[in-house]
Amino acid sequence: MSHTLGIRQAQKQKTRQALLDAALELLEGQSLSSLGLREVTRAVGVAPTAFYRHFRSIADLGVALVEEALGSLHPTIRTALSTTGDTEERIVRAVELIAGHVERHPAHVRFIARERYGGVRPVREAIGGQLARFAEEVAEALAEDPVSEGWSRDDLLMLAQLYVDQMIMTACGFLEAQEAGPEEQERSARLAIRRLRLIGVGRRHWLDDGHDDAGSGTPG
Repeated sequence: MSHTLGIRQAQKQKTRQALLDAALELLEGQSLSSLGLREVTRAVGVAPTAFYRHFRSIADLGVALVEEALGSLHPTIRTALSTTGDTEERIVRAVELIAGHVERHPAHVRFIARERYGGVRPVREAIGGQLARFAEEVAEALAEDPVSEGWSRDDLLMLAQLYVDQMIMTACGFLEAQEAGPEEQERSARLAIRRLRLIGVGRRHWLDDGHDDAGSGTPG
């Protein structure tokens, strides 16, 4: 009995993943809000009623795709945070890691780029929630850096959000550059490095003029 249940569970998981994969492929040319349930089931070769054994709706499938897409990005962020060396080496390594991620998971990056501000609210909220958790993790790592001495928790989180946003922006830039060729990819890499340098300069001088009080509402 347990063996039979195991086979059924494995088949159910296989069908669920097939639905996710088919949806991701179909979304290369359209937004989630325009994706039809029957399009997905037709691509997998199952009846439309089978869809509901795995997802409540297309929006529910979209939330699962968010978990899959940003789940693949999470290890890249962790590796970037753990990179050692001086500031320039860490910046270059972070950009290389993002480029590698885009090369391995272009459909995931395209999905997040399109749906982050798309028309399906549960998916927007899921992306926002995941990125907020990434920012919390980055803020914790930044707090351990000596450069962050004297920073408030709010300012560290703001900086972390800048880094996370820049990672997403860089990934989107590399995705667009893939279609344009190596020269455009090199240009995107240079631009990403310059932006991270700029954030780094601001970080080193943030406390010079008492910016830690910037959020207090006190006029400058």
